Amino acid sequence: MKSGLIQSDIQRKWLAKLESVKDEFQSHSEYNDLHSRFPYENIEWLVKEGYTLLTLPKEYGGEGCTVEDMVVLQSYLGSIDGATALSIGWHLSVVGQLFEQEMWEQSMLDRFAEQVKQGALVNRAVSEAETGSPTRGGRPGTHAVENDEGYLLNGVKTFTSMSKGLTHYIVSAYSESDQDVGFFLVERDMPGVEIADNWNMVGMRATESHDLVLNDVQIPKENFVEVRGARGKKPNGWILHIPSTYLGIAQAARDYAVDFAKEYSPNSIEGTIGDLTTVQQNLGKMESLLLSARHFLWSTARMYHEDVEDALLWNETSASKVLVMNQGIEVIVLAMRIVGAKSLEMERPLQRYYRDMRAGLHNPPMEDMAYTNIAKSILGRI
Repeated sequence: MKSGLIQSDIQRKWLAKLESVKDEFQSHSEYNDLHSRFPYENIEWLVKEGYTLLTLPKEYGGEGCTVEDMVVLQSYLGSIDGATALSIGWHLSVVGQLFEQEMWEQSMLDRFAEQVKQGALVNRAVSEAETGSPTRGGRPGTHAVENDEGYLLNGVKTFTSMSKGLTHYIVSAYSESDQDVGFFLVERDMPGVEIADNWNMVGMRATESHDLVLNDVQIPKENFVEVRGARGKKPNGWILHIPSTYLGIAQAARDYAVDFAKEYSPNSIEGTIGDLTTVQQNLGKMESLLLSARHFLWSTARMYHEDVEDALLWNETSASKVLVMNQGIEVIVLAMRIVGAKSLEMERPLQRYYRDMRAGLHNPPMEDMAYTNIAKSILGRI
């Protein structure tokens, strides 16, 4: 990453640390992808070194990074290993939003901050097979029944990224007694918590986003931590961890194609394929797409620390994800054109970059919803 783009001491420190383990992280990538194996070693290092404290505010003992810091670091980590970056990004995003927007009671925030400092890993478990993406507003089939000891949870959550590595799950469920959708803090070692071990996807295979199965999971009353929408809906810059990861994957594809163009020299030409006009055109287009995606994403992240109205933040955040995904996919397609049929070899990472990048289309916000919400905003209908 070019030094001129680095803006803070946190970025400098962590970029250097990530650079030091780049080869080690990447040494597991091919095996983890082929076997749908979670990058345990990578995540363990990130926890041990304190990367999981990045978005925890300083007053709680964390690093207190900005959204811009997170976007820069997640972009670089994504270029090293996409599954690692997306997995840990969910934790960073959840922690960042929880504490910035003070979404829980203070006593719960204090308690959870201590758990995060002790190595806790958290993600929201909100998707279900019957409702699809939770961002589309469906009522969860997971039920919370109030009893004398608190709440009894039953249900199945899909797409639980980092499922086997998590210590805590923030589970959405419908409470019959409250007649509302709430979020419940579930700990991994609670009786009745199971992982279905059924993740078998084309892309992001190493995230092990298995189903979370809840069978009569008893939780204390205080673990009913949120009521959906009770505190209003605010722009969430921490969700930019998603396009950041995929920007990194596109960057990795670009880097691979550039190195290949510099080195590959078939005997049918003088020099390398990097001397061919067609290849140079694709390289130039690929670089331009990356530059525009990077600047748009990073400028959006910076807006979260400036005096910007909420409507603009919502639009910029949604558009950032859509633009990064669409241009990132185009970057990888161009990289594969440069490398040619060799790009399909399983021993080369380009085919993994392509599969992982496609998975990002289904991370929130989805393109149709992003465009609809932006349109409603500019029409004054939100």
